[in-house]
Amino acid sequence: MANSGQYYNSNNGSAYNNGPGYYDGEEEEEEEWNREDFLDPVWEIQQKKTFTAWINSFLRKADTSIEDITQDLCSGLKLMLLLEVISGEALPKPERGRMRFHKINNVNKALEFIERKGVQLVSIGAEEIVDGNVKMTLGMIWTIILRFAIQDITVEEMTAKEGLLLWCQRKTAPYKNVNVQNFHMSFQDGLAFCALIHRHRPELIDYDKLSKDNPLENLNLAFDVAEKHLDIPRMLDPEDMVNNVKPDERSVMTYVSAYYHAFSGAQKAETAANRICKVLRVNQENEKLMDLYERLASDLLAWIKRTRPILEDRSTDNTLDGVRDRLNQFRDYRRAEKPPKLEEKALLETTFNTLQTRLRLSNRPAYLPTEGKLVSDIANAWKGLEKAEKGFEEWMLAEMQRLHRLENLYKKFVLKCGNHEAWMEGKEAQQQSQDFKSCKLNDLKAMMNKQVAFEADLGAHQERVEQICKIAEDLNSLGYHDLDSVNSRCQAICGAWDRLGVLSTTRSRALREAEQVLESLDQLHLQFAKRAAPFNNWLDGANEDLMDFFIVYSVQEVDSLQAAHSEFRASLPAAEAEHRAIAQIDAEVRELAAAHGLSGDALINPYTGLTARELAIKWDEVSARVPARDQSLQQEVARQHQNERLRRQFADLANVAGPWIEQRLDGSNIEEMERVNQSIQEAFIFDNPHSPYTMETIRVGWEQLHTSIAKALNEVANQILMRDSKGITNDEMTEFRKCFNHFDKSKTRRLDPIEFKACLPYVTSEVLRRELPPDQAEYCIQRMSPYGGPDAPPGALDYTTFSATLYGETDL
Repeated sequence: MANSGQYYNSNNGSAYNNGPGYYDGEEEEEEEWNREDFLDPVWEIQQKKTFTAWINSFLRKADTSIEDITQDLCSGLKLMLLLEVISGEALPKPERGRMRFHKINNVNKALEFIERKGVQLVSIGAEEIVDGNVKMTLGMIWTIILRFAIQDITVEEMTAKEGLLLWCQRKTAPYKNVNVQNFHMSFQDGLAFCALIHRHRPELIDYDKLSKDNPLENLNLAFDVAEKHLDIPRMLDPEDMVNNVKPDERSVMTYVSAYYHAFSGAQKAETAANRICKVLRVNQENEKLMDLYERLASDLLAWIKRTRPILEDRSTDNTLDGVRDRLNQFRDYRRAEKPPKLEEKALLETTFNTLQTRLRLSNRPAYLPTEGKLVSDIANAWKGLEKAEKGFEEWMLAEMQRLHRLENLYKKFVLKCGNHEAWMEGKEAQQQSQDFKSCKLNDLKAMMNKQVAFEADLGAHQERVEQICKIAEDLNSLGYHDLDSVNSRCQAICGAWDRLGVLSTTRSRALREAEQVLESLDQLHLQFAKRAAPFNNWLDGANEDLMDFFIVYSVQEVDSLQAAHSEFRASLPAAEAEHRAIAQIDAEVRELAAAHGLSGDALINPYTGLTARELAIKWDEVSARVPARDQSLQQEVARQHQNERLRRQFADLANVAGPWIEQRLDGSNIEEMERVNQSIQEAFIFDNPHSPYTMETIRVGWEQLHTSIAKALNEVANQILMRDSKGITNDEMTEFRKCFNHFDKSKTRRLDPIEFKACLPYVTSEVLRRELPPDQAEYCIQRMSPYGGPDAPPGALDYTTFSATLYGETDL
């Protein structure tokens, strides 16, 4: 065949497809491989060594051997000889020629023999073997090893490779530091080989002295003992096992298979014992399965018998919570209780099937359970249980739907009852209230309007009450669990509704009657207010007049007060009649209110704040003050007559003293006048029609008199002093006095500015030149202003400037 074929890799595959009952390599993974990269060089060396030693272990029986696996097998002669030794069968006679086609024919004969043994060679041709292709040659030898050395290894119906690995695991299981998981790394330290030898020939190796840290010693020891005592040639190199990262799996499997065949005798005895134990174990297991089936069947049937009545029970407490609890219990049953039982049922069925299969394989009669515990009986019971479950679930859902509707209907009932009761709260007390008996007419009309609105609202709520009754009927018909509370609440609402209707009618009638009474009271209040207000004003005025502190200063004034008081006394009978009429109106109001039980605001007059009691108090005050006023007026008349006598006495004295003081400045009767004036003041006399003079006027005139006398004396003294200092004679002073008196028009002995100006309005320059020395005259003329008056003669000079020039501003 061509060189570009396919082959399994060196670790996992085989070079052929096996036939029935042959090592099939199902656990090996098929991969495409390239001829040039088929083997790792290290593994190739290991396989050449191992396969050569394995071939020689058989060829030595024919007194021959090989040294180079590729060269010594290419002629096909030793290959055919190897197959004859291994199989114990004769192959066709080989061709002895040295030509290439002779070699090819021999190799083809060997390959055909292999194929007849049920091995389908893939990508291995005679030409490649003849040409010494290492990879193809090693693949062919591995195929032979698999077919004749490994295929026959069987452990618990497993494949050859797995069986060989299981055999190694079981044999080495008791040994420490040995854990066989594969055919490469697990054998690298040599302990696994030593453990296999020690398991079958413990006298050959002291295993306890071996160490995992000495792999070369362990490997050499195992290989030497196997070669010497077990006739197993040294197929592996210890250095290659230790130094390679991963030993070649095919080489190790080939060597381990030699161990298996070497111990095959012991293995056969062990296998026979195992078969006997296996039969006993199978029987024991079958009995256990029978007991398990009987126990499971009994428990399951008993559980179904207990459970079905519960699922078929349709009784509830008729509450949604109760049904929910049962539904939750059913769900717990479905989730927690039933699944284990379902597993038990499945286990029972699988146990029964497994038991029947095992009995059939053992050529034993089929197992027949006790009566009533057949698989069909259990299946029928389980179907009945599931039917009960389905019926229970459907009933629970329907019951929940019914109770949920009932619950919603009850919630609706509670909601409507709550709303209605909230609306009803305080309504009966309001309708029973007698508040209209203590309110005003306007408030009563507002109450009547409010009552009309309430009756309209009452009519609107009639439909709500009917709805509540209808819901209560539905709850009764559907069998609600708490009908006592529903019916009692509905009856309470209906009873309260009926009472409220009666109270509403009664209140409306009472309000209309109260309206008529309050309208009558309103008329009386209006009459009272119209008459009480002016009468109250009259009383307030009378009290003010009677309490007024009158101040009079003459007999005439007190006489006028007496006349006015007499007129007031004459009006008292009419006022008393008016007072009695007003009191009568108030009495009628009270009688009407008492007759109809009215109080509070109903008795308050909306038109006035006055009350009959207030008017009575004021009337009593006026009546009590009239006599006191009479007495005070009489006392005032006597006092004014006394005052009049004092006035006349003072006038007599003042009319004499006043003119005398003015003319003669004689104050001889001042002290008597002061005494009389004191009496007048003590009598609170503030005017005197008999004399224009008052004591103040007399006193001021008297003081002015003394002042004038003092000034006159001072002036005389000054004139005497001036006369003495200026040398003025008595005649000159007499002339000056005459001139002064001439200009003193008011006779006040003093000159005001106008009189003084009229005395010397101007002076002429001629007079100055005539009366003064020439130099002084010129001096004055130069410093005097011209006089501009209407009567000024030519050359007149202003006297003021003359005086200022002559005497200076300070003297003036």
